[in-house]
Amino acid sequence: MSGASQVDCDVAIVGAGPTGLFATYYAGFRGLRVALIDSLPELGGQITAMYPEKAILDVAGFPSVKGRDLVDGLVEQALTAKPEQLLGRTASELATDDDGLTLTLDDGTAVRAKALIVTAGIGKFSPRPLPAAEGWVGRGVEFFVPGFEPYRDLDVVIVGGGDSAFDWAHHLEPIARSVTLVHRRDAFRAHARTVEQVRASSAAIVTKAEVSALRDADGGTAGPLAEVELTVDGVVETRPAQAVVAALGFVADLGPLQQWGLETHRRHLVVDPSMRTNLPRVFAAGDITEYPGKVRLIAVGFGEAATAVNNAAVVVDPSAHVFPGHSSEG
Repeated sequence: MSGASQVDCDVAIVGAGPTGLFATYYAGFRGLRVALIDSLPELGGQITAMYPEKAILDVAGFPSVKGRDLVDGLVEQALTAKPEQLLGRTASELATDDDGLTLTLDDGTAVRAKALIVTAGIGKFSPRPLPAAEGWVGRGVEFFVPGFEPYRDLDVVIVGGGDSAFDWAHHLEPIARSVTLVHRRDAFRAHARTVEQVRASSAAIVTKAEVSALRDADGGTAGPLAEVELTVDGVVETRPAQAVVAALGFVADLGPLQQWGLETHRRHLVVDPSMRTNLPRVFAAGDITEYPGKVRLIAVGFGEAATAVNNAAVVVDPSAHVFPGHSSEG
């Protein structure tokens, strides 16, 4: 029914990342009809868009699993619910009434549901720019590393001090000719274990530094990227680089959700222990939620998804029970 003017379902789920995919599966397990909505054109959310090759170490049952492989399993599981997939569309308006709610998408589609679960993660996101890289994006400068092979035998400069920067430095070091990680401070936000792995490798870590210019082989900007100029503690130096990864984080935007009347705290949705928001029939789960003691992990999002679906099931059908029994029971 892609492109249909109206979609009817029991539960609408906004956000097709790991939490949204598990919520979709669990809603199917509860016998609910699901519409799954995401502004990205494919399932998987932030992991698919930004970290498909990243090794994820904190999902129960997987000592280590690539983001891509985790998403593949979640998608396979979610599709058992036969959800209506409304991808590449943004939920723009929400109206509630005594019988349910109507979610209007930016293409005009109206989704009529009895309950809504918001699993939108950090919302829509855009990367923070690298000022010196203006004009070079797509010409040697990228913000994410969806695959490692294109960097084989290249000199790679990674800018940033967070988990993404160090993860990519760790994974690219065996493949690239050289890896240089540039950060403006001596302290890093990345996980200490990954920092130590990069320190122990052949990758160079340059601190108190910033990228001040990018140049081609002739010292201009018309040709392919050949070198970067770094300003290190006030001293200018040049390093070879055919690729620069600007891992400077991203700006999150809840977009139209902020106009729905949802209670928020620091751009997160406030929920109670049943994952209810302040609006009737509207629940939330995953990184977008806020409550005392909140921990933002994929594993936590899975539990919140089940909690949200089980409580939403009672809203859909008041005769239902919050706890349906274990899925392993015959």
